Amino acid sequence: MNKTVSFAKRNLMEMSRDALSYIFCVAFPVVMLIIMSLVNSTIPKESGNTVFQIDSLAGGVAVFGQSFIMLFTALQVATDRGSSFLIRLYASPMKSRNFTNGYILPMLVIALIQGVITHIAAYIISLIVGYDLNPLGLLLALVTALPSAVFFIALGLIFGTLFNEKSAPGMCSVIISLGSFLGGFFFDAEHATGAMGIICRSQPLYYCTKTVRSTIKMDFSWDAFGLPMLIVCGSAMVLIVLAIVLFKRKMHADLA
Repeated sequence: MNKTVSFAKRNLMEMSRDALSYIFCVAFPVVMLIIMSLVNSTIPKESGNTVFQIDSLAGGVAVFGQSFIMLFTALQVATDRGSSFLIRLYASPMKSRNFTNGYILPMLVIALIQGVITHIAAYIISLIVGYDLNPLGLLLALVTALPSAVFFIALGLIFGTLFNEKSAPGMCSVIISLGSFLGGFFFDAEHATGAMGIICRSQPLYYCTKTVRSTIKMDFSWDAFGLPMLIVCGSAMVLIVLAIVLFKRKMHADLA
């Protein structure tokens, strides 16, 4: 446990030294909230488009911010592998679980901090625009967003393990771009029909967003929250196991 905590502290320090992590993981989600709220103010109410209303927007931006944590996880792992830092640590008594947990724990801390800042900003915006946003829903969303954060962190760990520091960010960018539409970050995937609707509902990104949005709106029905949460938790668990297995195999291959 001490080895995991020490390695996690080191990774948290590395993230804190990178100015880009503050921009993309903290500032950018808040900026997106402001910009999209301004966009919402120009949309006629008669259009029936609610995806940019602050209660929906807060959930979309919260999950959108987590996708950047995926990016920085992948960069951290890929950079450590590329610099032979991990190779030297492999000779220590640390086991593969110490390494994987050491990457996951600090990223969860960052995800929680990011969520707090994003939801505070959303609540302030709701007061400015005169929208009744439930503070309890925002608070509960910090908890229900954790499985989604684990999902993205696991993806980052997988990309960082399989690809180098040049290729890993590109793979993450694909997920970020797909999430903007298929995950419904800034697209009304909820009411998408035809092939687009089928594609959205066939992958977990959509359910990550739906879970957080439903919590903010205090809608805990099975269709709105129960089933999406089950899908997100199941997907996160599968990806975490896959990430641990891949990292362990890569570790043994590097030692061979």
